[in-house]
Amino acid sequence: MDAPAIFDRAARRLRRDRAAADYAAHDFVRAVMLDGIAERLASVKRQFVDVLDLGCFDGGFVAPPGARVARMDAGYRFAAAVQGVQADEDRLPFADASFDLVVSAGVLDQIDDVPGALALARRVLRPDGLFLAALVGAGSLPHLRHALRDGDADRPAARLHPQIDVRSAGDLLVRAGFALPVADGETLRVGYADLGALFRDLRGSAATNLLRDRAPLTRGALGRAAQSFAVAAESDGRTRERIDLIFLTGWAPDPSQPQPARRGSGGTSLAQALLPR
Repeated sequence: MDAPAIFDRAARRLRRDRAAADYAAHDFVRAVMLDGIAERLASVKRQFVDVLDLGCFDGGFVAPPGARVARMDAGYRFAAAVQGVQADEDRLPFADASFDLVVSAGVLDQIDDVPGALALARRVLRPDGLFLAALVGAGSLPHLRHALRDGDADRPAARLHPQIDVRSAGDLLVRAGFALPVADGETLRVGYADLGALFRDLRGSAATNLLRDRAPLTRGALGRAAQSFAVAAESDGRTRERIDLIFLTGWAPDPSQPQPARRGSGGTSLAQALLPR
């Protein structure tokens, strides 16, 4: 069964092309994601030869020394700038078992078929290959959500993307067939002088509304939203938004990996373990 079409693929490609020229001025969220991925990668004591940067933007991911890197992005300009491939994350053009490391930062929350994209990422990995990803998670941008609801008043419209929480992200890794799955989160806080400044960052990072059934903000709705956003400002005049980041780690299955103990193989019963000593 095909995943429901939530996002407008054509609009996504266009927004990414528009953001490409000035992306470096608005890439701080992805920079934090890449730092987190690099930290997790540094704890893995093995060599990676073939790496896929899945949703590469401007190629900011720094691969391990000596690795060959293939980069892929849904936007033509991002892909062309790094001699990469233009494709969607849930429609990978790579052969199975092509890579021993796949990384993805800042894109998995913008595609229709997240389970399918994860399953494809697992398929293009060789046995015992590593998958590391980061995405914006559920609960992010609460002040923007509230402001947009106030702006629409009695005529609410779909303006923000559905988001995944940490627990669901871990379940998706399992569903996609990854071994040793881990999902964990970090929180980033960013202060904005006004709603316009937040909108500029969203546009500059290709993170604006990509829903198929999106509706434009009227001038009145925008004014009410800006006023609501300003009400949440702290004493310094800045409204501090929370961005919840989810980091995913999973391995392509391989017999060499640690395996859970067979059910019933324990030598001590629970009742015995609970006896006072």
